[in-house]
Amino acid sequence: RLISLGYKKPLERDDLFELNESDSPYTVCPKFEKKWREEIQKFSTGSMVAVILTINILSHTFLHQLYQRNNMLTAVKIKTAVVGLIYKKALTLANFSRRNYTTGEIVNLMSADAQQLMELTVNINLLWSAPFQIIMTVFFLWKELGPSVLAGVAVLLLVIPINALIAGKVKRLKKKQMRYSDQRVKLLSEMLHGIKILKLYAWEPSYQRKVMSIREYEMDVLKSSGYLTIYSMLTLTCIPFMVSLATFGIFFLLDKENVLTATKVFTSISLFNILRLPLFDLPSVISAVAQTKVSLSRLEDFLCAEDLNPEDVNTNYSGSHAVGFIGASFCWEKNGLPVLKNLNVSIPEGSLVAVVGQVGSGKSSFLSAVLGEMEKLEGTVQRRGSVAYVSQEAWIQNGSLQENILFGANLNRTYYELVLESCALLPDLEQLLNGDQTEIGERGVNISGGQKQRVNLARAVYSNADLYLLDDPLSAVDVHVGKHLFEKLIGPSGLLKSKTRILVTHNLMFLPHTDLIIVMEEGRISQMGTYQELISKGANFADLIQVFGTERASEKATPMEVNSSKREGQLGGSLQQRELLKHKDSSFDQWKIVTNHKEKVATGGIKISVVLKYLQAFSWHWMWLTIAAYVGQNALAIGQNLWLSTWTTETAKVSDFTEWKQSQNYKLGIYGLLGFIQGKHECLLVCCGAYALTRGSLSASWTLHHQLLDNVLHLPLQYFQTNPVGQIINRFTKDLFIVDFRFHYYLRTWLNCTLDVIGTVLVITSALPLFILVVIPLGYFYFTIQRYYIASSRQIRRLAGASHSPVISHFSETFAGRSTIRAFGHQERFIRKNNDVVYENLVYFYNNVISNRWLSVRLELLGNLMVFFAALFVVLAGDTVSSSTIGLSISYALNIIQSLNFWVRKACEIETNAVSIERVCEYAKMDKEEPWIMSKRPPVGWPDKGIIEFFNYKAQYRKDLGLALNDISFQTKSKEKVGIVGRTGAGKSTLTNCLFRVLEGSEGKIIIDGIDISTIGLHDLRENLNIIPQDPVLFSGTLQSNLDPLGKHPDLELWRVLELCDLKDFVQSLPKKLLHEISEGGENLSAGQRQLVCLARALLRKAKILVLDEATASVDMETDDLVQSIIKREFYNCTVLTIAHRLHTVMDSERVLVLDAGRILEYDTPYNLLQRKGAFSEMVAEAGIRR
Repeated sequence: RLISLGYKKPLERDDLFELNESDSPYTVCPKFEKKWREEIQKFSTGSMVAVILTINILSHTFLHQLYQRNNMLTAVKIKTAVVGLIYKKALTLANFSRRNYTTGEIVNLMSADAQQLMELTVNINLLWSAPFQIIMTVFFLWKELGPSVLAGVAVLLLVIPINALIAGKVKRLKKKQMRYSDQRVKLLSEMLHGIKILKLYAWEPSYQRKVMSIREYEMDVLKSSGYLTIYSMLTLTCIPFMVSLATFGIFFLLDKENVLTATKVFTSISLFNILRLPLFDLPSVISAVAQTKVSLSRLEDFLCAEDLNPEDVNTNYSGSHAVGFIGASFCWEKNGLPVLKNLNVSIPEGSLVAVVGQVGSGKSSFLSAVLGEMEKLEGTVQRRGSVAYVSQEAWIQNGSLQENILFGANLNRTYYELVLESCALLPDLEQLLNGDQTEIGERGVNISGGQKQRVNLARAVYSNADLYLLDDPLSAVDVHVGKHLFEKLIGPSGLLKSKTRILVTHNLMFLPHTDLIIVMEEGRISQMGTYQELISKGANFADLIQVFGTERASEKATPMEVNSSKREGQLGGSLQQRELLKHKDSSFDQWKIVTNHKEKVATGGIKISVVLKYLQAFSWHWMWLTIAAYVGQNALAIGQNLWLSTWTTETAKVSDFTEWKQSQNYKLGIYGLLGFIQGKHECLLVCCGAYALTRGSLSASWTLHHQLLDNVLHLPLQYFQTNPVGQIINRFTKDLFIVDFRFHYYLRTWLNCTLDVIGTVLVITSALPLFILVVIPLGYFYFTIQRYYIASSRQIRRLAGASHSPVISHFSETFAGRSTIRAFGHQERFIRKNNDVVYENLVYFYNNVISNRWLSVRLELLGNLMVFFAALFVVLAGDTVSSSTIGLSISYALNIIQSLNFWVRKACEIETNAVSIERVCEYAKMDKEEPWIMSKRPPVGWPDKGIIEFFNYKAQYRKDLGLALNDISFQTKSKEKVGIVGRTGAGKSTLTNCLFRVLEGSEGKIIIDGIDISTIGLHDLRENLNIIPQDPVLFSGTLQSNLDPLGKHPDLELWRVLELCDLKDFVQSLPKKLLHEISEGGENLSAGQRQLVCLARALLRKAKILVLDEATASVDMETDDLVQSIIKREFYNCTVLTIAHRLHTVMDSERVLVLDAGRILEYDTPYNLLQRKGAFSEMVAEAGIRR
């Protein structure tokens, strides 16, 4: 059903068989054999032999297929178990163990190493069956040729240690290759996650070079292992000939009376051919065992890494407090320096506690300690009830907005609506195409920072836990939204008023409303008490408050009147909703990018263009050389056997024994010579063929990887925001694995089999011309079966390829949010979800196995018919054909089954694996961004004034959507400081996207210092602009490479900017200073420090125009002030555009641009705007700022 369905139309998931528990094996076998037995009795003896031969092979067919099927299913069970185990382990991994593994490395464990285990399981039985086959064969040979067989065996034994040596070397190379591959995938995964920075800073070429240099090392290793494989191939091809030459030679030498008859020669040759396969398999299985040992030790290291200790947190204690620390100290690294020292605090149930302090003082670590995420050195931690945790960097899953909030719980509509309202999400939902069913992309790429944080908050609130740990959720949102969240949610009259809330905050205006304030300093609690107590004590706390200077005195002096219902009513009804109603239809930038996490699966036949692409990358001269070598090699092999045949024919005719004696030495000489030429030539030809193939496949690997990387880096930023990174990583791991290791092997074996089959048919038809009558229809059947089968097989392969991406994506997502998952206690649910995605992937695998077995049975039946007819024609020909010819035909016919099966199977393998090449090449066809460099280049030193002009500028995210920017016209003066404000979704970020041409305009133009930016290359534009983006993105590597990836600046300059950013003391305290290793995503720095490093990075870029994208949203007031003062001081002669959430950051701008729904509402000095009593003054009034 499956195959015929697949033949008629491209298969889809619903067409496939589900996995069944008890896979019923073939019941046909015994019945079939019984029927045959009855048939046989009716036949004559000559035909008897032909039929017995056929039956013998038939029973082998069925048993073998049964074995193969069960074998594959066992193997896949092992792989599934390993993947499940790795996933579960990743959820329980302690943070210090986690630092030894990047996401990329663990993904590699799941794909490459688990695959290695599975492949070994498939072949593990060869470890005993291959030696068994060898022993049996040698036994039969002994019966034929006596002790002279030992000469042959001796040759065999000589070869084995050589191959073992090679296997050992290959294992070491494999280890090296895995290391480079890990590095490459890790770097790629970070680049793709931080792609926005690479694009805005025009750093793609520099990172591309980094990846390519790792790839170069990887290719060197592949080259060495390729050459070693050539050598072991050589020994394998020449073994049967060397063995037969040694055996026959000794056979004559042992006894002058020994005569080679057709029976002896062809039986022996058949047996020697049987030897070939186990000898071929044994070394490869041994090397697979060696490679799997590498994988096993990697898996073992990971699975034995230390877990978090659940006993660290005591949940069973007396006392009414919700959280308690008694003399507790904690560190992040095992045996590292304590980060939190000697904490003693008791937090009563139902209280609101604020944790404040400077950047890096240990506020977030305090929450981690409550969660049990840190390594406890001493003391006791107590915690009661269920926990909800809101991390500092919002963690969003790839799914609908509603799924993100419900987080696996059932929907309670009224409570859900209440949560949305309290989290200020209702206005956002109105902007969405599908309301709360809108699909959010991976890591929340298509929603703004503030929206991410509110979704995160809503998830926590909806879980209705007893204890809320809030890590600075208010920093990423607008001031009035922050106020709304505090009033409606966190504060003393909010939705959570009866719960225990621990709030890390930088916003001091909320402190008067808290029950308890904890002031952190260098990992210790320096002060603790209520607002009034701390103010009266003075000292540190007063300093902390003082830091925010007079500018915000008003904010402190008027603690919000929580019950001022008038203000609250305004907040709901004023600006946001009025403006929303006005522009119901206008576009809201980021939301409109509809995400797509389902991968498109190609359908239909593999385009010949794909194979041509591979061969082009392979390079044509290597291809022709390979073909020539293989043709020559096969021609010589046939010549050798024909010579044997004529020799034995003559032996049968010779009556005079002495005459035979003289000719025999000459004949053996010629056999030897032919064999030797073949051996030598074959050695030469095999060497030449294998060498050409290795060189070609390396060139293909290099070229295809280079093209893929280049194409991916040229994709527009929007592509990365709407497609999971997992899909791209999958191309660089799974699909490139096939290009690197598999595809050329399939091509080689297919070419070999094709020539083998042609040779066999020629030999048999030259001996038995009648055979041609059978070959033509059988060949036609073979071809039909192959076409019929391939349609389904190829599509199943494609579906399977696409079903692997969700496994990787789901894992990366889980790994990023593991502390949130653990805090909510949802590990089991995520393990179930992982099992679901793995199950889907397995369904395809299982159907693939079934369809393979379908093919095998039919092919072997056809092969059996061939043997039957060859034998039958021999019987019919009677005495007209010599015994040697009969021997030759039958020995070749027996061989053809394997060759033909192999041939069809490899042809299918080539088609199905070409899917990987197709997937690697598909990025070439996607729309790219504009060229990086164009013929028109801006003058050196451009822009020198920094004047930006927008003329009637319009932009949209997609053709079918409304305008994200509508008719924008304004001009900045040279060195002017402009603030850009507006509610979430007003188009603030879109404006900077257009300035950097991340989004190309649909009408109008942007001119910077007299040059229309659409007329120059993207890199010429982006290299000359400067931006400090919203999310501080760092890459793993040294601090130096993060500050200056292009290596343009001397160390002195790096130290200068670090000093400006107040990081100099911190960096000097590090053992490696500038060479300090930063972990993936900058995890070993606090959020504030990451932001300062990003600022330092911007200070190094000497550009006349700076864009600040809400750059200080996630730092405390103190750091915020520091950043603002650095920017004022260092960028005084630049044009600065500031996109602000906190209005006080734009109050001292020279002009303010107020956006709403993609249009300009107001553009003037802050003073004039406040006098005008328009939208801006309303916002200022809401934020409670007084000038």
